[in-house]
Amino acid sequence: MNRGRLAWLGLPALLVLVVPMLALIQATGWRHWQLAYGDWTAVAVSLGLTAVSMLVIVVLGTPLAFWLARTGSRAKSAAQTLVLLSLLTPPLAMGIVLVGAYGPYGSIGEWLGHVGVSLNNNPPAFVLAQVYGGLAYYVLCARNAFEQVPRVLEEAARSLGDAPAQVFRRVTLPLARRSLANGLAIVWARVIGEFGIVMVFAYFPQGIPVKLFVNLQNEGVDSVYALLWLLLIVTLPFPLWCLRGRLAL
Repeated sequence: MNRGRLAWLGLPALLVLVVPMLALIQATGWRHWQLAYGDWTAVAVSLGLTAVSMLVIVVLGTPLAFWLARTGSRAKSAAQTLVLLSLLTPPLAMGIVLVGAYGPYGSIGEWLGHVGVSLNNNPPAFVLAQVYGGLAYYVLCARNAFEQVPRVLEEAARSLGDAPAQVFRRVTLPLARRSLANGLAIVWARVIGEFGIVMVFAYFPQGIPVKLFVNLQNEGVDSVYALLWLLLIVTLPFPLWCLRGRLAL
């Protein structure tokens, strides 16, 4: 099948995707375009804390993803089921569950309170909410990336005397780089737009998704359009960079 025909086959999907953007362009009041009070603070909160959340997700998710890609253990099915359960739980329900676990009266939250740690409407709670919103997505994407790396190359590196950590750093990661970058782009978009979990579990500090809801309630729909444009502008560069395969490992 030639490239021209493939392009035509992809056109319907592009048309579906472009409709909301055209509607946004048409609905935005460009002559009276202005941000509401606190919008820039919401942008700073989202960008800063999402960067922290992404780091936590990568640190926690990469070992699990690699283990799922390489293990033949019976525990693999149980682990994959736990990942899928997290993925399938609706965000609003996940937020409620997190309150029950980490809130002031939750089993974990009560214990944390005894040692002076609070996860209630503060930056750590915001990060935790985003981690739960994106960790399962990253694990599945990273697992697929590692599964695409030929094991024979890893075995060859080990036969030359490389330790497992060296094989992972010198062989596995570079070969999985592009797929991992695609996964990071997807997870970034998922996490920075997380509303349901954050709304229930970490309403403050307000990131962009919650601030969009507040603006709609207090300022009207025009303020939503203004902040939405700002969201798209400031958050798009990172996933574009990832999708171009420029992730350096």
